Amino acid sequence: MRPRATVLVALALTTAGYWAARPPILAPAELDQLARPFQFRKIPLAEAPGAPAHRPVRTVHPSLERIAAWVSSVGAAASVGDLDGDGLANDIVLVDPRTDRVTLLPAPVGPERYRAFALDASAWTRGGHGANTLAPTGTVIGDFNEDGHLDLLVYFWGRTPLLYFRIPERPWGQEAFAVADLVEGGERWYTDCATQADLDGDGHLDLLIGNYFQDGARILDPGATGVEVMHRGKAKALNGGFKHVFLWRDAAGGDHPTVRYREVPDAFREEVSRGWTVALGAADLDGDLLPEIYFAHDFGPDRLLHNRSTPGRLAFAELEGRRGWFTPKSCVLGRDSFKGMGCDFGDINGDGHLDIYVSNIATRFGLTESHFVWQSTGEPGAMAQGAAPFVQNSEPLGLSRSGFAWDARLADFDNDGIPEAVQACGFIKGAVNRWPELQALGTSNDQIVHNPRFWPSFRVGTDLSGSDANPFFVRAGAGRYYDVAPRLGLAEPMVSRGLAIADVDGDGRLDFVCANQWGPSVLVHNEAARPGTFLGLRLLRDRGSPAIGATATVTRRDGRRLVAQVDGGSGHSGRRSPELHFGLGAGSGLDPVRVDLLWRDSTGAVRESRQDLVPGWHTIQLTNPPPGAAVASLAIH
Repeated sequence: MRPRATVLVALALTTAGYWAARPPILAPAELDQLARPFQFRKIPLAEAPGAPAHRPVRTVHPSLERIAAWVSSVGAAASVGDLDGDGLANDIVLVDPRTDRVTLLPAPVGPERYRAFALDASAWTRGGHGANTLAPTGTVIGDFNEDGHLDLLVYFWGRTPLLYFRIPERPWGQEAFAVADLVEGGERWYTDCATQADLDGDGHLDLLIGNYFQDGARILDPGATGVEVMHRGKAKALNGGFKHVFLWRDAAGGDHPTVRYREVPDAFREEVSRGWTVALGAADLDGDLLPEIYFAHDFGPDRLLHNRSTPGRLAFAELEGRRGWFTPKSCVLGRDSFKGMGCDFGDINGDGHLDIYVSNIATRFGLTESHFVWQSTGEPGAMAQGAAPFVQNSEPLGLSRSGFAWDARLADFDNDGIPEAVQACGFIKGAVNRWPELQALGTSNDQIVHNPRFWPSFRVGTDLSGSDANPFFVRAGAGRYYDVAPRLGLAEPMVSRGLAIADVDGDGRLDFVCANQWGPSVLVHNEAARPGTFLGLRLLRDRGSPAIGATATVTRRDGRRLVAQVDGGSGHSGRRSPELHFGLGAGSGLDPVRVDLLWRDSTGAVRESRQDLVPGWHTIQLTNPPPGAAVASLAIH
């Protein structure tokens, strides 16, 4: 035995390590019990009349032709909101890369309210852009000119964003929107994400744009020459497109709506600004109503920025987490080398502080990293000292593994007060598995990765995690999450990108749109038979537009506190509606619950209010009263 002792010890240690790393498994009956409160129906989303023929891949720069499928892997996007003013977040804005159209359509539940229509694309070529050199990649719904009507921001690969202003006097349809450039001059940006937030605390919403490829590149131009530049390495690439920040200046409504912004060119140092941005988010994490910013970066460290701005002057401090003796470097916030693909905010452990849920690549046997749950330590004051008060807790929570994930969302789909976790997964669908080649590329030196001529062939037919299914994680009694998607009919592979959450029919059950890449997108309609009761809040500013950034804290009858903020567009390519939704649990009855509201009014002043509200939907107008006066008027629907 002595000559074999080393081998036996190695086998024993390997076996012990495997069983120690193996995640807990629930019995089928226990998984059935977790899935029982949920029931969903997937409804395909219709295309607008006159859609062109579908295509399987985009035309790209000649130097990128061998990796055309890789370059063509983003663009599917969805936003949900109340664009037609009927009181429900039942209007879907869909970006479909198969046709490169931006389509508005009613949620396909209940009577048909209008026929789907595509936005007017004639303005896309303004500034000298060619129709075959650009593609829409996402939208943000917001009242950008502050006239009380919701508009659209459309962003692209190949040009700067466009604003589609809603003209209320015009009939609903394509002609109901007037188009304007966000930036004049014909620049070429490659935008993967955008959001709106009051970054400087002046009471007006600003814009934050996250770009991927370098500004000025010709990624989608098949007639260009030269060689396009890829990311400089797989772990710390800092040569991507710039992030752009726009502070609101003034605006006008009427037949000729306008809004003016002032771009702030040096809001972030270059190492932060040049990360390859796939997702971003803004939320107030320390209670001062100045939103912190989270940048999810491909090929390098994500960044969390503490907001220290004052009206008209932006100031951010980069935060880093604390590393313990047994903490891997990539599990310290601000120091990871992973591929940040999506982000969302939610209170996952019920301590009254927002946590951050981030998607990465977690494909089994393929560049396996880990998704993140940056869980708050409950010490927001540490941000003032430059520390990120968050610990990486995805593995104990059961949320570290799934697949090649993009948007990640936390939402309470059964109204029990505990959020579920959903992700959009899948990369490229094809017939030939190219993971060995991508795995080899991932371990190559920076010079090889930097030059597309040295990449393996990722053309049409390539498959990279094309059979991943979107997980639906539910928390068990012991606190760990388990994927029950197969038991809910949600495990069909769809190669998804964006998740847009809303209660589209106002029944108190959250639904979501899943925007799919190179395939039909769907509405996942929540049809749970016996959900818990809920409290829904539509928080509105003076003129009736969503109060982006406002915070609501609900104290349930059992003493638990639920916290949420009105979201201005956090994530990758899915945009949730701005309403707030709180699950109150089964058996909570119709007794009122306490609701504490905190917001900035249109002058930038901090306001607060306390209401006792019964379960159901409520619309609250947040006003600008003098100090000491009533701070909100309440309308119950």
